[in-house]
Amino acid sequence: MNFKAYPLQFYPILKERIWGGEKLKTFLHKPIVSNITGESWEISTVNNDVSVISNGEYLGKNLNQLLDLYPKEILGTQIYTKFGKQFPLLFKFLDAKLDLSIQVHPNDELAKRRHNSFGKTEMWYVMQADQDAKIIVGFKENSNQQDYIQNLENKTLLNILDTKTVKQGDVFFLETGTIHAIGAGTVIAEIQQTSDITYRVYDFERKDAEGKERELHTDLALEAINYNKVETQKIYSTIENESNKVVDCPFFTTNFIPLNGKMIFQKNENYFRVYMCVDGDFEIICNDVKSKYQKGDSILIPAAMGTFFMTGKASVLEIYIS
Repeated sequence: MNFKAYPLQFYPILKERIWGGEKLKTFLHKPIVSNITGESWEISTVNNDVSVISNGEYLGKNLNQLLDLYPKEILGTQIYTKFGKQFPLLFKFLDAKLDLSIQVHPNDELAKRRHNSFGKTEMWYVMQADQDAKIIVGFKENSNQQDYIQNLENKTLLNILDTKTVKQGDVFFLETGTIHAIGAGTVIAEIQQTSDITYRVYDFERKDAEGKERELHTDLALEAINYNKVETQKIYSTIENESNKVVDCPFFTTNFIPLNGKMIFQKNENYFRVYMCVDGDFEIICNDVKSKYQKGDSILIPAAMGTFFMTGKASVLEIYIS
């Protein structure tokens, strides 16, 4: 049976978190039922969290089922050659009502050896930030394992970590090994490798609803951390109706599109694309079929889908692997 190529959307996979809130509903129109909802997994093939298609011909099928039947048509010849039938990226929206734990992610080599998983290189696009909202990204100055352990034991870790005040439109690129935490009062669009491996190193001694502190992964983190100061913030152009390069790394490329009017997209069958609407609304037109999207929507464009148009007034993240 031939694959029918059209823009794929998915039901959000909603996650309660100790630090979550209600902005995924009030700001991004997600159907949350809890006032501590921290994450909406938009496109995922993580074990036990595989996205289910919410529109069109393949309504009700999950992404892995479709990849099993049509891997090249969805992923593209280039991505299929590299990853087989694995979908290599994970897309999320996060609402941090409270501070997230301070954490770090392993690289591919370490994650493969310990967990048979990809590592977790990721980027954040700040969709909304309360006044004076902050994030933690890396060390203030070059550090080392001994200094890190001493500060961790003395509960002075925050003294050596780099804290930045954020605003809408800020982008941060976190290579594996970068110690980090999303601060209270932010809504983030997150793009990352397909991995759910996180080493939590400090959680502000918080307790969950049952009075228990969450598990820490102190020893596992030691080998994963990059103790050198890193520059994480990305400065990028915002030229209207163009794909402005924001992040370009071996794991994904992200462009920022300030859409105002109409754009044409001509693509080959080498790779898929994902579009995350981070503000405004727009339409995608392909073969005279119109599909409408708004802030908070994520769309997977299969590799087999040809030329299409985008119209509207919106801010859109464009993600692919080149």
